[in-house]
Parts: sequence; structure tokens; C-alpha cells
Amino acid sequence: MADTTNHETQLTRAETAQFLRSIADELDADKDRIRVAIGNKRVQLSPPERIATEATVTERSRRLRKDVEELELRFKWTPTKATAEAAADGGTPDDARSE
Repeated sequence: MADTTNHETQLTRAETAQFLRSIADELDADKDRIRVAIGNKRVQLSPPERIATEATVTERSRRLRKDVEELELRFKWTPTKATAEAAADGGTPDDARSE
């Protein structure tokens, strides 16, 4: 089963930086599961120690319309066995840790 949560919005540069910082802080914390805010929803994810990372920049120059620049960041992983089993049981391996 594939479950996708998508949210599009416009943020200021400062708000965008804060959004990226919140993800970085979660990844940097010493816990098995992280929470990422997507719109009005918080999604729990189980990234392993190594994450496949891809960054793509697209620059389009247009004669009749405004130029467009796009930065796409993609992070992809397979959850570790322990976190996947805990999620299936409805718990998390770090239940004893405070958030």
C-alpha cells in the first residue's frame, strides 16, 4: 500500500529555512523515528543511518514569460527492520524516550 501526503504552499525565505531546519533537527536527533510536518499533518518516518539523497536544480529562461528556477530535494530510504516492525505493532522503538 502506498500512502502519499502532499501539501503545496508559498513560504517566505525565512519560513522555508525554518521548515528545512525542523527536518534537519529531526534527522539530527538521536531517535529511531522522526516527525515531519506536511501541511496540517505530522507524518512519522523511520530513516536509517544512511539516506539516498538527490538534489536537482532546473533553470528555465523564457522570452515571453518570467524565468523560473526550481530546486528539488529527494530523500529515499527503506526503514530499518526494527522500526518497521514497531510501526506494524502500533508502537515505536523509542517509546521510552521523551520528545
